[in-house]
Amino acid sequence: MKKSIFIALALALSVSAFAQEASNASHFKFYGFIRNYFAFDTRESSAGTADLYYYMPKDESFVNGEDINATPSFRFVALTTRAGVDVTGYEVAGYKVGAKIEADFYAGLSGSTGTAQFRLRQAYLTLAKGARSWKIGQAWHPMAADLPDIFSLESGVPFGPFSRTPMVSLDLGMGNGWSLNAAALWQMQYTSTGPDGASANYIRNSCIPELYLGISYKGQNGGAFRIGADYLNIKPYKNDALGGVASSRRGSWIFFEYGQFKLGDFTFKEKVTFAEDGSHMNMIGGYGVSSLEKGGEFAFSSTRNLSGWATVQYKTKNSNWVPSLFLGYARNFGTKDPIVADFWGKNSVQNIKDMYRIQPELLYNLGKVQFGLEYMFTSVRYGKSGNLKVASDDLHWVNNHRIQVMVKYTF
Repeated sequence: MKKSIFIALALALSVSAFAQEASNASHFKFYGFIRNYFAFDTRESSAGTADLYYYMPKDESFVNGEDINATPSFRFVALTTRAGVDVTGYEVAGYKVGAKIEADFYAGLSGSTGTAQFRLRQAYLTLAKGARSWKIGQAWHPMAADLPDIFSLESGVPFGPFSRTPMVSLDLGMGNGWSLNAAALWQMQYTSTGPDGASANYIRNSCIPELYLGISYKGQNGGAFRIGADYLNIKPYKNDALGGVASSRRGSWIFFEYGQFKLGDFTFKEKVTFAEDGSHMNMIGGYGVSSLEKGGEFAFSSTRNLSGWATVQYKTKNSNWVPSLFLGYARNFGTKDPIVADFWGKNSVQNIKDMYRIQPELLYNLGKVQFGLEYMFTSVRYGKSGNLKVASDDLHWVNNHRIQVMVKYTF
């Protein structure tokens, strides 16, 4: 509790200091919400944030002929409550300067037990002049910034990328709604997996930032299109305990496409992603050692995953009711080369062939108060895998039914 209070005071002092440095023309907008989730699952599942951030149902695990994972669960908490400050209106040397500080109470939990603690979500400044716009700080990853129209906390994971991360990014306007996007990114909260579990040490040891390049289009009437590629280079090993070279690197690519458009009162969104190990983006993924020669270089091979989601939302000016539907699918193609030694994966990737999700929901808006009801059906095809780390034998579907209620007050 003392730590949370200290962080909150530091945040307030930081905003105050920024205000004193800025001109009197600066504008500060304080915003946030109080949000409660109530969730019921029919099966033990892989999930985070007090089991609200949902991934998938766990595979069958039989003890004395009984599947011990076929157990329902329930929880409700308000730890995703959020507060933030937007700063606009300051100019210097011809640059328009803006900033954002945003935090919530996500941290401090072990499973669904613990005390929620204030933690950083976003903290960045923007510099804009002419067709150029810079963003420096902690913000949404360019591949994760476009989210589906659903209120559940995981926002479509693991069917699409999800990450906020330190970055230096540049948007260069090219006219007619088109822009070129480039970024150098780091890892902090959402990290690669490896010998020491999920950690930012692998990119730290690499000394090479994650690199992104993309093209965006933003049209009138809510239309948008984005396409991009992301490259990550890491050093999984810090020593040569396996007899190989500790400086061996693993490179991986992620490609994505996103589109949205409006048709009357309907809004359609879709995203398709191909990832070589998307573990640092909260997707299913992994990698391992595909060759090892004593005194020589390690070679690594990453799982390949194709995933996508689509949403449709119906919203009119004269109604408080907002229905929507989410559909998601992901397919694990395994590694290109057989794994001969260590393998590290996230979200049971090596035991999965594919999975899908059907998720209808209904929102009711009452001024600044919002109520949500959601049904989420997630089905995973598990099985036994070989050295390509994809389920191929003893295939079987495992399902979970989640019913979730949300109550939110925005200020």
